[in-house]
Amino acid sequence: MNNNKIIVGSEEWCGLPQINIPVIKSRVDSGAKTSALHAVNIVPFNKEGIPWVSFEVHPLQNDGKTTIHCEAPIIDKRRVKSSSGTSESRYVIRTIIAMAEDSWEIEVTLTNRDSMGYRMLLGRQAMSGKILVDPQSSLLLGNLSRDIIHQFYHTYEKEPTGLKIGLLASNPDLYSNRRIIEAGQERGHDIEFLSIKDCYIKLDGKNPEMHYRGGRILTGFDAIIPRIRPSATFYGCALTRHFEAMGVYTLNTASAITQSRDKLYSLQLLINSGLPIPTTGFANSPLDTDELIKMVGGAPLIVKLLEGTQGKGVVLAETKKAAESLINAFKSLRANILVQEFIKEANGKDIRCFVVNGKVVESIMRTAAPGEFRANIHMGGTATLTKITAEEKRIAIQATKTMNLKVAGVDIIRGQGSPLLLEVNSSPGLEGIEGASNKDIAGKMIEAIEKDLKFKKKNIG
Repeated sequence: MNNNKIIVGSEEWCGLPQINIPVIKSRVDSGAKTSALHAVNIVPFNKEGIPWVSFEVHPLQNDGKTTIHCEAPIIDKRRVKSSSGTSESRYVIRTIIAMAEDSWEIEVTLTNRDSMGYRMLLGRQAMSGKILVDPQSSLLLGNLSRDIIHQFYHTYEKEPTGLKIGLLASNPDLYSNRRIIEAGQERGHDIEFLSIKDCYIKLDGKNPEMHYRGGRILTGFDAIIPRIRPSATFYGCALTRHFEAMGVYTLNTASAITQSRDKLYSLQLLINSGLPIPTTGFANSPLDTDELIKMVGGAPLIVKLLEGTQGKGVVLAETKKAAESLINAFKSLRANILVQEFIKEANGKDIRCFVVNGKVVESIMRTAAPGEFRANIHMGGTATLTKITAEEKRIAIQATKTMNLKVAGVDIIRGQGSPLLLEVNSSPGLEGIEGASNKDIAGKMIEAIEKDLKFKKKNIG
C-alpha cells in the first residue's frame, strides 16, 4: 500500500460480488475513462417500475462455457468510443469491486468484449483515490491457479445442448481459432479442436471412417469448420472431403477451398463471372518475359507466387529491369507465377470484406505499413472500419458465390474510377476485422452453421 492506495500492475484479478462474479481478470488501463465488462444477451426490463438490465458474463478468457447470469439496475445509457474508434450505446450499472482486501463502488458499461483479450477493463474513474498503477508490472496482487478458478466456477459451466462441431485446423492458439471455439461454446454447442496433422482416413466403401491420434474414431459430428493453412491445403482438403463423404456438413467445402487456393484458376472463374480484376499475365517460357511485362502495362508491376497467401509470395518490381530479373529468377526455380498490373492509386490500401452466408457482415480498410506496398496486418499494417459502395458489396458477394464459399474474405482495391477484385480467401483471419469493429464475427460463422442445419436453440432454465 502507498498512502492507503493499492498498487496494481497492468492486469489484476478482482471480484464483482454484487453480480455473483467471484474472480475476473481485468485490464488496468488509466488511458480509458470508463470501465467495461464483457456481457452478452443484454436485455433491459422493468422491476417494480425501475429500469433494470439482465445479461450474461463469460468471466474467463478463451472460455465460452462458463456463464454467469447477472441482473442490475440501469443508471444510465451512454455512447462510448472504443479503443478501435467505433462508437456504441451502452448500458451503465453500478456495482462493488473487490480488490486486495478492499472494496468500493464503481460504474461499469456493458459491452461484448469477445474481440478484446480481457473480460473486464478497469478505467481511471474506478481507480480514483484507490489505486496506483505500475504499468510495467502485472499481477502484483497475485495470480490464481487453474484449480482455484475451477473451484469458483465449476458449477457455472454450461453443458452443451446444441450441435457437435469440429474445428479442423493446425494451431489451437491462433486468435481466429480460439474465437471460433469460444463463439460455439457461448451458443451452447460442443465444439472441439481437431488438429489436421493428427487426423487420418479409413477409405471403405461400406464404412468410411475418420481416425484421430491414439486410434480414436471421430463420430457424431454435425458440422466441421475447416481452417486450413496454405501449407496443409492438400491434406486438409482431403480430410474435409472425407468428412463430406461421411455425411458431415462442412462450412466451406473441400472443392471450394481447393479452387480458392489456386490463384490462376480462381481468377479465371472470377473473370468468367464478369468480375473486374487487375490485368494479369501468366506464362511458362522465359522467352515470353518481355511480352508478359508489356501485357500488364509495364513496370512497376506485381509478381505473385500461385501458392502464396496472406501477402507472402507477393513482390513489387519497380523497374523493367527488376521485373525481368524477378520473373526469370522465379521461372528458373520452376515456380508458377502471375504477373499483375500495379494499381498505384490504391496507395497501399485495400478493403477486406468478410462475407458469411451471402452477406457482407463487416468491411475494413487495411493500410500498408511504412515502406510496404501491400496492406497486411501481419506485416505491420493497420485496419479500420470502412463503408463500402454498393458496387463493392456486389463484387464481394458475387465473388464468394462464384467460388462456392459460405465464408470468405474478399480483398478489393479502389482503382481509377472503379473497384478491382484482388483475391478471395477461404480461411480469412478474424483478428483484424473483430479488433476494428468490436463485432462478434466468429458468432456469425456459428450462426451460418445453425441456419444451414436448421438448428433451433433450446430455451434453458
